Amino acid sequence: MTDTPKKRVVVVGGGTGTHTVLSGLKHYQDIELAAVVAMTDSGGSTGRLRDEFGHLPVGDVRMALVALARETGADDQLLRRLFLHRFATKGDISGHNFGNLLLMALTDLLGSEDAAIEAASQVLRVSGTVIPVTREKVNLTATYDDGSFVIGEHLIDEPPVFENKKITNLSITPEATLHEKAADALLNADCIVFGPGDLYTSVLANCVIPGFKEAIAKTQASIVYVSNLMTKRGQTDAMGLRAHIDTLTEYIGRTPHSAIANTTPLPSVLLERYASEYEYPVINDGCHSETMIIEGDFLATEEVSSIAGDTLRRSLIRHDPHKLAQALHNTLHGVS
Repeated sequence: MTDTPKKRVVVVGGGTGTHTVLSGLKHYQDIELAAVVAMTDSGGSTGRLRDEFGHLPVGDVRMALVALARETGADDQLLRRLFLHRFATKGDISGHNFGNLLLMALTDLLGSEDAAIEAASQVLRVSGTVIPVTREKVNLTATYDDGSFVIGEHLIDEPPVFENKKITNLSITPEATLHEKAADALLNADCIVFGPGDLYTSVLANCVIPGFKEAIAKTQASIVYVSNLMTKRGQTDAMGLRAHIDTLTEYIGRTPHSAIANTTPLPSVLLERYASEYEYPVINDGCHSETMIIEGDFLATEEVSSIAGDTLRRSLIRHDPHKLAQALHNTLHGVS
């Protein structure tokens, strides 16, 4: 009897959202996982190391590796904690993440980011593949409806001053090319998952790499968008689910086959904290008929705590990895 081939799933994004999806899906033995992650991060520990060493940003790579890491024994758990450890001491090392430092050291020792990722994958015994969307050093550029523009992911994500303007175009500078491994993964996928994560700086940051849209046009994969739980100030203000899907469609050239949207009420205390930053739940306001909306309880129940030494503002409300994975697995196999 021939074993049934595994379904090939590619998760596109970066940061916490991609980590969440990968953490849940890796437990399904009938799935072959790959993560295509953004290479435009310019904030926090990653940004500082990028400026100092000139290598590709490693933060999103590290998060994906840890998500896919084996976690069956005490040694595995310690390795995962080590890769996530952030130094909170005073001095130059403060705020740096050990996993970021290790990936930088491996790049120096082995001569390339690809080799460093492969070595770290072996150390962590990952179940899947982590692929930078490009090998070239690039920055995000956001153009706004008033004609102004900003260069750098961190300035788009957390500008010094928030103004009432909307992003009309996202691009990269300088020119770059899609990593051939990323192209192969997209072309041969059975399912491509976009999100969750900041729409412009995590998800679309991959899609604006030349060659990405062309690969999506050729793939036979089903396309799933996992909706964010909250809007992002300065990026998706007042945008409902339909606007998120429309924007993704614009950048990838195809409408998602399905979208996953949470319906569980969010904790009022946390909603108040988000509202103080002018961020609100993403509303399911309907979308095009070709996108099937999968509604349900996808909310994580555990409280997200801040990490000492971390200077970036992180999400307090997050998806549950196992609930998301179950919905994605059902979609992959045509189960409603």
